Order: sequence, then structure tokens, then C-alpha cells
Amino acid sequence: MAVSLEPRRNGVVEFLYWLWEGVDRTIFTAIKFSFPARFVSPFGFLGMLTFIVFIILGISGALLMFYYQPILDRAWDSVQFINDEVPFGFHIRNIHYHGSNAMVLLAVLHMYYQYFSGRYKIRNEVLWMTGVILGVVTILEAFTGYDVIFSERAQLAISIAASLTTSIPVAGSVIRDAALGSGFSDFVLRFYAQHVFLLPIVMLGLMAVHFPRFLVFDVPMVMAIAGAILITGGVFPIDLGFKFEPTVPPGVTVPEWYLTGIYAFMRTQYDKFVTGLLWPLIFIISFVLIPFIDRYKKFSWRDRPIITAFGITSLAQIMVTTYWGFYISPDISIPLVERLVIDPVFFYSVMILLVPMSFGFTYMMIKLANEAERKSKLAKNTGPQKVATLDLSEKWINWLLVALLAFQVFLNIAAYNAALTGMNNMSLFFVGLILMVFAGFFHIYRYGMSQQKNAPPAPPAPVSDEKPKLAEPEESSQPEESAKLPEGETAAEKPEEKPIAPEVSAPKTQADLGVGADNNPNLGTGDLNKP
Repeated sequence: MAVSLEPRRNGVVEFLYWLWEGVDRTIFTAIKFSFPARFVSPFGFLGMLTFIVFIILGISGALLMFYYQPILDRAWDSVQFINDEVPFGFHIRNIHYHGSNAMVLLAVLHMYYQYFSGRYKIRNEVLWMTGVILGVVTILEAFTGYDVIFSERAQLAISIAASLTTSIPVAGSVIRDAALGSGFSDFVLRFYAQHVFLLPIVMLGLMAVHFPRFLVFDVPMVMAIAGAILITGGVFPIDLGFKFEPTVPPGVTVPEWYLTGIYAFMRTQYDKFVTGLLWPLIFIISFVLIPFIDRYKKFSWRDRPIITAFGITSLAQIMVTTYWGFYISPDISIPLVERLVIDPVFFYSVMILLVPMSFGFTYMMIKLANEAERKSKLAKNTGPQKVATLDLSEKWINWLLVALLAFQVFLNIAAYNAALTGMNNMSLFFVGLILMVFAGFFHIYRYGMSQQKNAPPAPPAPVSDEKPKLAEPEESSQPEESAKLPEGETAAEKPEEKPIAPEVSAPKTQADLGVGADNNPNLGTGDLNKP
């Protein structure tokens, strides 16, 4: 009777197998969860991390929707209720807020990494253009998200958005009414619909085109970015701000960091369309057209000096204008409006001088670096081949010291903010710290696995100073045998008698017969045969 060794499957197990095989054939064909055994640079996973943060935002935002009320006079109060009364509402709101900042930052870093590495040159122009557009939509998504709270900061951002859309020629008023509605009466509901439905749909469509066919989720990287968001929420917990009251004069506030650059241009009180829309639009279009402008044959940033200088100049512009957007004159004796105004002559003079200086200095440094590398290669080919190296263990010790110092700073800041927020943020900090520690362990493990293949060579065998001893008995008996050979006969002519000679030596026979100093002279050879 034949017996089947396969386990029996009932209805539930059969359904689970069917479901797993179906998912494996569809979703898992294009999405892989990996834990590679070698250390991988995190810059290659910036796109994947941006998508992971998008998923975190979707989950946390869906939980916030249970209690948020998109009504003008209830929006801020509902967020306060989530923050103070809803179980874990404080934690979810902090994760959502810092996750939105992380997504904007990761999208910008991902774009510049692809820019400097020249990834768009391998026939990826469509991926590059959709990526730039996706970055702009990501900023709009974050902008509409913090406006629905309707705090004083949100009121400032909404006023700026209304003035910018109104300044658009021909279609400005139509766009303003479609996006904002008729003033403050219904803008909250419209921004809420854009934030939770319209813009996410657009982002998903762009992601479907932008992301490659196979999307690899690296487990340690996912844990690291999740831990970083939680630690940031624990160290810098987000507050509600002040509720906007039409009868109360607003205080001094600025938009979020990713909008302060545009805010700095608008504070020069120049034309709003030029400062708030035209300059950013030119910046975005120039990045979209980069794949068609870049005619260099190589991919390295050193081999593309003009393109690299343009990218570094744009980064310098973003940093300077962002800082200027945050700066407010500390002189409280002058009116608030005057404190917010930036001198346009001084501002644009600095911008005009900064662009050629930054571009020229960067281009010159790249050329000098290439020339120095060329000379070092020539010197290496003609000079000594051995160069000094840095011990890996010392490097890791230095990084460990830096990490410990940074950890001490984080602990002090976290303790101070924990006392201000009723210790709610400490749980975020510790959970994020646990995730970061696990991610660090995984990375160290991967680094060790990669270094295992490069094992150091075995140490050389120690050389003894003692003189070698003569081998026994072959080498010591060789001269005696040669001395006993007749004249004209050499050892090479009798190779068969060589191993027999030591066995029939006379001293060995005497020792076996017991013949020594007390031997009997009357003992003859015939006595050997006696029993």
C-alpha cells in the first residue's frame, strides 16, 4: 500500500497556499524584501525610503482621519483633541508630521543623488522628469497637510497661496476659486480633499511610472528611517501653535522649511508672480531639461564639471534663501511689517553675485581635483607602490566616539522636551532608538560578512636561528658506507645494499646476545643452537 509523505491540506490551509501563490506571482514578482549579506550605501535606497515614508504617512493619516473635523471653526480644536485626549494621538500626529518632513527631504536628496550620479543618462529621461514632478507634488502635499490645522502659521501660508494664485495672469482667479474656494469659509474642506484624495492619487500615478520594475525593500534601511522619524518626534515634538483668531493680531511666524526660500523672495515686496511663481518655475523647468542639456559621455560628477557646478550652485541658492526666509529682524521697536521686509537691492545683489561666484569656484575646484588625480596616478605608476592605509578599527572607534557624543546631546534635548510635553515623547524616542540600534546591528553584520571575503593573509612562519641537525641514521651512515666500499666502487653502484647495512652491524648483535664486559670467553658460536 502506497503512503503519501505530503501533509494533508484542509480547506483553510489550501486557501492560504492558494493566496500565497497568487500574491507571489503578482506582487512579489515586482517587489522584493531583501537582507543582503554585504554593506550597501544608503544613497541607493533613497527612492525606496521615500516610498516607505509615503506608506507611513498613509497609515498614520488614516488614523488621524477618525477624529479630525474639516470645518473652519472645529479644525484646530479637533487637532487639539487628538493631541491631548485621544490614546496615542500625540504619537501618531508626531509620526505624521515628521514623516511629511522626512518625505520632502528624502525626495530632494534622491533627486540630487540621481543628478550628480548621472542616472538619467542611461535612457531614463522619463523617470527623471516624473521624479522632478513628483518632488513638486510632494511639497504641495505637505503644504496642504499643515494648513488644515488652521493655526497662525497655516493662516500665513494660506494668505501667501491665495496671493500667488491671484497673481497668475488670465487664469489666476479661476485657480484660486478652485483651490481655495470663496475665502476662509470653505478652504479647509477643499485643502482636506486635496490632501487626502487628489494629490495622493496623482502621486501614486507618478510613482507607478517613476519607480523601476523591481522595487527592493531593504529591511535594515526601513528600520533605520522609521527609527529616525520616531527619534525626531521624541526629541522635537510638534506643538499645535496658536489658533488663528481674526480678532487677534497674529504673531511672528514663518512657513515650513521647504517653503521659506520662496517666502524670502516674496518678502522683498517685488512682483508676487515673478518672485513666488516665475523663479521657482524656471528652476523646476531647468531641472526637467537637464537630461537633454547634459551631453557628457561619462557619468561621474568629476567628468561633468559644468553640470556638477550648476547642481552645487542650485544647492547653495536653496540654502541661502532658506536661511533668509527664517531670518526676522530682532529689533522689536519697529513695526512687524517692517521687520518682515527684506531689502530687495541687497537681496538680489547678493543673489546675482552668488550665482557666478559659486558656479566659477565649483568649476575651478573640479578641474583642479581632476588635475591632481591625474598627477597622483602618474606619481603612483612611477613612484613607490606602497601607500599608507588607515586601520579600520581606529576608524570605527572614532565613529563610535562621535556617535556617543551625539547621543549625549540627544538625551539632554529629549529630557528637556519630555518635561515640557508630559513625558509623552519619551516613548517615541525609545522606540525609535530601538529601531535604530537594530538597524545598526544589521549594518555591522553586513559589513562583517563583506569583510569576511577579504580575510588577511596568514602570518609568515617563524624562522629559527638554530643550526639544523644532521639527519639520522641515513645521513650519518652514508660516510661510513662509502669508506667501507672497495676502491673503484661507488655508492651509486650498490643501491640495494644501503638499507641492509645498519641492520647487521656488530654492536647491535652484541647487544642482543648480552655480550658485554662480563662475557664468557669459552662461549662459542655453536652454543647458539642449544635449547
